[in-house]
Amino acid sequence: MLDFLRREGVDEELIARIEQYRRDYPASERDAVRIPVPRFRYYGREIWKLAITAILSGENLLLVGPKATGKNVLAENLSAVFGRPEWDVSFYLNTDAASLIGTDTFKNGEVSFRKGPICACAEAGGFGVLDEINMAKNESLAVLHATLDFRRIIDVPGYSRIRLAPAARFIATMNYGYAGTRELNEALASRFMVINMPIISGEDLEKLLAQQHPSLRPEYAAQLSALFEEIRRKCESAEISTKALDLRGLLAAVSLVQNGLSMQEALNISIVNKSFDEFERTLVEDIVSARIDGRLKKEDIFLR
Repeated sequence: MLDFLRREGVDEELIARIEQYRRDYPASERDAVRIPVPRFRYYGREIWKLAITAILSGENLLLVGPKATGKNVLAENLSAVFGRPEWDVSFYLNTDAASLIGTDTFKNGEVSFRKGPICACAEAGGFGVLDEINMAKNESLAVLHATLDFRRIIDVPGYSRIRLAPAARFIATMNYGYAGTRELNEALASRFMVINMPIISGEDLEKLLAQQHPSLRPEYAAQLSALFEEIRRKCESAEISTKALDLRGLLAAVSLVQNGLSMQEALNISIVNKSFDEFERTLVEDIVSARIDGRLKKEDIFLR
């Protein structure tokens, strides 16, 4: 991962500080299995600079942006770069304090405390990824206030106070406008450094496609990148919904072709059919067919 950062043009001083961080806070053997090995890389030198500097400064991150901007990819990449075990917490409407901090359980004939992901992450000095943090009720997130600010503690009612390990950080993600989301309260938002995630550029998308599929012909990586940009423009102009704007689906389509489907079949099940309205699905199908020859097969788009 550090060699990847160098290829992205990240400053050597920052990379040296990451290496020092990893020496200062080695992961335990027990927790090392939680250190992610990212399938995808995040491309974007400026965002890397902001995120790395914030983490080295002891801050927590809030990654904000629309669909397909790579928020979760960056969070996973950061855990890998810093060599930290990762705990993933997916938020939803009924998320409560017990599901975050932990709860009582009956074990060996007595009541004991079963740690939740926030406590486990805090004690191990891991990176906690708080996915879609604005899906949960604000009152349930209030338990995180002391965890995320300068106090860096978790007060468990009826049990001891837990102090965060020095290496522990929390990286939250959020989208605006999704069903069930709400505005993040100011007290919680103030505990994060906020990074507005930019839309992936055509050049970076081509890099991502090449990284995932090294044998993909460059001209077809460019065509797929142009297709994704065309779908995005249609979404921004409100001609179609964002259902078809699926970066994971685009990457999956290439894998499907590599495993024997035609390009049309692959794009249908990975992108087109995600629009469940018949009229919209027809529009997306027209966008795809205008950009990509559906008859293409594995031998056409991959180098031999």
